[in-house]
Amino acid sequence: MGFYAVLPYLATHLGSGLGMAGWLVGLVLGLRTFSQQGLFVVGGALTDRYGPRPVVLAGCALRITGFGWLAVAGSTATVIAAVLLIGFAAALFSPAVESEAAREAVRHERDTGTPRAHVLALFSAAGQAGAFIGPLLGSLLLLLGGGFGAACLAGAVVFVGVLAGHARLMPRADPVRKRKRERERERGGDRTQASHTVTRTARRGRSSWRALFTNRPFLLLCLAYSGYLVSYNQLYLSLPAEVERATGSGAALGWLFALSSLLVVVAQVPLTRFSAHRIAPRTALVTGLAVVAAGFAAVPLTPAGPGGLLPGAALVVLLTLGQMLLVPAARGLVPDLVEDRQLGLATGALSSVSGIAVLAGSAATGALLDAPAPVRWAVLAAVPLAGAALAFTLPVGRGGKDQGTRAVAG
Repeated sequence: MGFYAVLPYLATHLGSGLGMAGWLVGLVLGLRTFSQQGLFVVGGALTDRYGPRPVVLAGCALRITGFGWLAVAGSTATVIAAVLLIGFAAALFSPAVESEAAREAVRHERDTGTPRAHVLALFSAAGQAGAFIGPLLGSLLLLLGGGFGAACLAGAVVFVGVLAGHARLMPRADPVRKRKRERERERGGDRTQASHTVTRTARRGRSSWRALFTNRPFLLLCLAYSGYLVSYNQLYLSLPAEVERATGSGAALGWLFALSSLLVVVAQVPLTRFSAHRIAPRTALVTGLAVVAAGFAAVPLTPAGPGGLLPGAALVVLLTLGQMLLVPAARGLVPDLVEDRQLGLATGALSSVSGIAVLAGSAATGALLDAPAPVRWAVLAAVPLAGAALAFTLPVGRGGKDQGTRAVAG
C-alpha cells in the first residue's frame, strides 16, 4: 500500500511538476528499479549473514527516510538520491521478509499440519490487497489537493506501521544461524577444520558464480525476463504519460493500477493452475510475452472511449494478463536450468540481471515519450516480442506443477 500510494504518480511529478525531460524521467525510474531488482542479491546475502529481522527493520527505516526525502526533493540530484534509497530499501526487506515467511510457513505446517501453501497464499493476497488500495489512496490525496508530497508522506506513514509491526512480531532469533552455531559447537570448535570449511565454501561460491554466468540457457532466460521487466516498468513511465495526455490529469491513474491488482487477485490462481497443468513453462513464457506486446500495440488502435481511458485500460489488462502467465513460468524454469545448489543464487540473479536491463533501457524508453505515438508504441511492443523470440530457444521445461508468483513492484 505504501509503495503504490507513491510510485504510480512519480513519472507525472517528475515531468509535469519538476519539468524533467522524458529521457531523464525514464532514467530516474530505471534507477529505482535497478536499486531494488538489481541489488536483490545483496539483500539476500545480508539476510544469510545477519538474519532477516535486522535486515527487514533497516529496510523499513530506509524506505521511510526515502519517502520523506522524496516529498521535499526539488532538484534532479536529490530526487535521484531519494529514489535510489527507496529502491535499495526494498532490496533489503523484500528477500528477508519472503525468506522468513517461507520459514514460518514450514514451521506452521510442521506444528499444525496446515499446508504451507495456505500461509504463502495469504502472504501473496495481502500484497495484492495493498497494491489495490495504495493507488486509490494516492488518487484520493491528489483529488483532495494534497499533491505528490502528501502521497509520499502517506507512504512513509504506512511504512512506520510496517516497521512497528515487524519490530513487534518478527522472531528475534534466526533459526538457520542458530542451527549452524549448534553444529559448529558439536564439532568441538576445531579452528583448523573451520578454516578449511571457510576456504572450501569460498571456492564453491566462486565456482557457482562462474558456472551460473556461463550457463547459456539461464542467461537467455534472464534476457527474456528482462524484456518483461522493461515492459512492466512502463506502468510507471508510459502509462502515466498516456493518462495525462488523455485526461489532462494523473488522478485516474490509481484506478488503472487498482484494475491491474484486482485482475491478479481474481485471476492469478485459476490462470496459473490452468497453465501449469496444460502448457509447458516455455510456452507460457512465450505466450505471456506476446500478450504483453499486444498490450502496447493495442494503445494506438483502441478508441479513446469514455473519459479517454480505454487505451490505457487495454494496456493494463493485457500487460497484467501477460504477467500472470509469464512470471510463474519464468520462475518455474529456473530449477530446470541450474543445479539445485545454485537455485538461490540463480533466483536472485534473475532479478538482478533484469534490474540492470531496466536501468539500461529506461532512459531510451523515456526518450520515446516525445516520439510520435505509433512509433513509440511500436518500439515498446518490440521489446517483449524480442524477449519472446529468446524464450522460444529455451528448453520446454517440466509441466504439471503449480508454480507460484512473486510481485516485482514494491
